[in-house]
Amino acid sequence: MAMPSKKPDPRSIDQLAIDTIRTLSMDAVEAAKSGHPGTPMALAPVAYTLWQHFLRFNPDNPRWPNRDRFVLSAGHASMLLYSLLHLAGVKDDHGQPAVSLDDIKRFRQVGSRCPGHPEYGHTAGVETTTGPLGQGCGNSVGMAIAQRFLAKRYNREGFPLFDYRIYALCSDGDMMEGVSSEAASIAGHLSLGNLCWIYDNNNVSIEGHTDLAFREDVAMRFKGYGWNVERVGDANDGERLAESFQNFIDDGEVPFLIIVDSHIGYGAPHKQDTAEAHGEALGEEEVRLAKRFYGWPEDAKFLVPEGVRARFDQAIGARGRKLSQNWYKLAERFGAKFPDLWVEVQRMDSGALSEQWDQDIPAFPVDAKGLATRESSAKVLNAIAPRYPWLLGGAGDLAPSTKTLIKDGGDFESEKSGRNLHFGVREHAMGAILNGLAVSGLRPYGATFLIFSDYMKPPMRLAAMMQLPVIYIFTHDSIGLGEDGPTHQPIGQMTQLRAIPGLITLRPADANEVAEAWRVAIHSKRPTALVLTRQAVPTLERPAHAGASGVRRGAYILADCETGDPEVILIGTGSEVSLCAHAYAELKKQGVRARLVSMPSWELFEAEDQAYRDFVLPPQVRARVSVEAASPIGWDRYVGASGERIAMMSFGASAPYNDLYRHFGFTVERVLAAAKNQIEKHKERSRESAEIVA
Repeated sequence: MAMPSKKPDPRSIDQLAIDTIRTLSMDAVEAAKSGHPGTPMALAPVAYTLWQHFLRFNPDNPRWPNRDRFVLSAGHASMLLYSLLHLAGVKDDHGQPAVSLDDIKRFRQVGSRCPGHPEYGHTAGVETTTGPLGQGCGNSVGMAIAQRFLAKRYNREGFPLFDYRIYALCSDGDMMEGVSSEAASIAGHLSLGNLCWIYDNNNVSIEGHTDLAFREDVAMRFKGYGWNVERVGDANDGERLAESFQNFIDDGEVPFLIIVDSHIGYGAPHKQDTAEAHGEALGEEEVRLAKRFYGWPEDAKFLVPEGVRARFDQAIGARGRKLSQNWYKLAERFGAKFPDLWVEVQRMDSGALSEQWDQDIPAFPVDAKGLATRESSAKVLNAIAPRYPWLLGGAGDLAPSTKTLIKDGGDFESEKSGRNLHFGVREHAMGAILNGLAVSGLRPYGATFLIFSDYMKPPMRLAAMMQLPVIYIFTHDSIGLGEDGPTHQPIGQMTQLRAIPGLITLRPADANEVAEAWRVAIHSKRPTALVLTRQAVPTLERPAHAGASGVRRGAYILADCETGDPEVILIGTGSEVSLCAHAYAELKKQGVRARLVSMPSWELFEAEDQAYRDFVLPPQVRARVSVEAASPIGWDRYVGASGERIAMMSFGASAPYNDLYRHFGFTVERVLAAAKNQIEKHKERSRESAEIVA
C-alpha cells in the first residue's frame, strides 16, 4: 500500500470542493454501514474536473434535450454522483433539490433519493440505471448513436440542434464484463466520436488485486477496437485530466478512452489500495484519519463548507444556464423555419404520437395457409415506420430471419445515420444499447431468435425497471422452428420473460393479432416483447364479437358455445391457437359446449379487473386445457391444479416442424382427448360433491 507523496492543498476552493465530494461519500456510507466509499474518494477530482470545466449540463433543467450525458457505469460508486448532484444544485421537475443533504444522510434507506445504485426516474440528473457492471457502458453507446441519429435528421446549417457528448465513468469490473467489450467494439466500428469513456484503473476489485483475474492490456484492446486512448497517471492531476478531456472534444472522429490511474480509498491510511475500501464502510476511526489527511475537521459529518456550492454554481451552473437558454432560443428559430421537423422533435420529447400513426396497418384476410407471424410483423413494422420517424432498430445479425429491416430506412454505419442498426452477433450489447437509445427519446427495437433472449436478460430487466418502452422482437419461438434442433428451440424462455416485472410479453396467434400486438407495443410506456413464429400459421376466421383487438386485454374469447356455460375451456397462445381452433370445431361438431380463448399476454390479462377475467375464464368452469409449445410453468394459474397443460416437458429435437409437433403431442387428437378427460373428471367430481352433500 503506497500513500500519496503529496497531500492536497486545503487552501484551494477547488480542492475544498473535491474533498467535500469525498467526505460526503465517506459519511453517507458510514451512516448506512453499507456502500462503496473507495471509488468516490479516488475519482472525486476526475468527476469534479469534468463537471466544472467541460460538462454542458444545466442543473436547473436536467432534462434539457441538448445536455451532455454523464453515465456512472460504475454504479456502486453512486455517492460520487449523488454528491455532485447535491453540490451542483440539480433540481427535479418541481424545482426542488434532486438530492438534498437529508437524502445523502439517508443513503440506502427507504424513501431516500439516494438508493444503493443510481436509478433512472427516481433521482433527477441520473441518466440511466446502473449497478450491474458493463450496462452503463452499453447504454452510453446507445446514447451516442442517438445523438448522431438526431443530428443527421434534425440539424440544419446554422441550427446545430443536437450536438451533445456522452461521458461514461467505468471501473475495472466494467472492463471485465463482456457486454462492455461488445459495446466498445460497436462504438469503434461506428466511429462514435461523441463518446468518451473514463476508465478508473485502480487495480482493486472485491476479491483483491485485479491481477487475480485481469491482466490484459486495456489500452491495446481499445486501440484494436478503433478508439483513441490516452492515459492520465494520477487521478489528482487536474491539469492533465483537463488536457485529456479537451483532446477528446477536439478530436471528435472516433470514441475516446481516458485511462486514469487512481488510488481506491484515497487518503485512508490503512485501507487505501485495498479491497476493504471497495465495498464496505471504512469505520469511524479510518474516516477520521482520512479527513485528517485532507485537512478536514475530523469529527464533522456531512459538512459542506461555505463557498463550495457557490463554486459549482459559478462554473457548471452558470455555463449550463447560458448554454440551455441559447439552445431554447435556437430551437424557437428552428421551429419557425422548420415547423414540421420541430413538431417531430416536440412529439419525440413528450412521447406523443401522430394521430394517424397506425392508419396504414393492414387488416389480414382469412387464410388457411396464412403467414409466419414474423412475416406479418414485418408488414406491420413497415406500415408504421413512415409515420413514426424516430422508430429505429435492428437485429443481432439476423435481420433476414427476424424480418426487421425498415424498407428505405437506410443503414446506420460510420458514415451513415439510417434507421436500420446492425448489432452483429452481440445480443447483450444490443439490449444495453437499446436502453441508451430509449433514454435519449428514440423508440428502439431489437431482434433475435427467442432462444438468444438469454443473452439479453440483464438489459431487459433494467429496461423494465426504468419503464423504458423498448420493443423486443423474438422470432423462432418454439419447436416450430424445426430442423435447427434443441440448441435453438426455446423451452423455458417464455417463462423467463413472463417472470420479469414490468415486461409485457405478447405471443400473437395470427397476422391480425400481430397487428394488434404492435399497437399495444407502440402505445406502451413499458418494454414489450413480441414473440413470433418461423413457420406459417393460419389467419383465423373471427366472429364479429371476437376481433383481434382483444389482444389489448391479454386474453379474449375467440369462439364460444351458443348457450349456457361451456363444459370445457381451451386456452392457447401463438401458433397453438390454430391447433385449439381445430379442436374446438371438432368438439362443437360432437355437441360439446366449448370455449376457445386466445391468451397472447399474461401481463395484460392480469391488469384487467376481476370481472373481465371471470368473464373470460368463469370460475365455475373448471374443465380447462392450456396448449403452448413451451414450459408448462405458470399455466396452473389459468387451468387450475386439476386442469391439463399440453406443453413441452423436455428439450426439443431436430426434424421438420410438423413431425416435431406430432412427436411431442401437439395434435388435435391430443387436445380433444384432454378436453374430454377434463369434462369427465369434473363431472365425476361434481357427482361426488353432490353425494357428499346428500
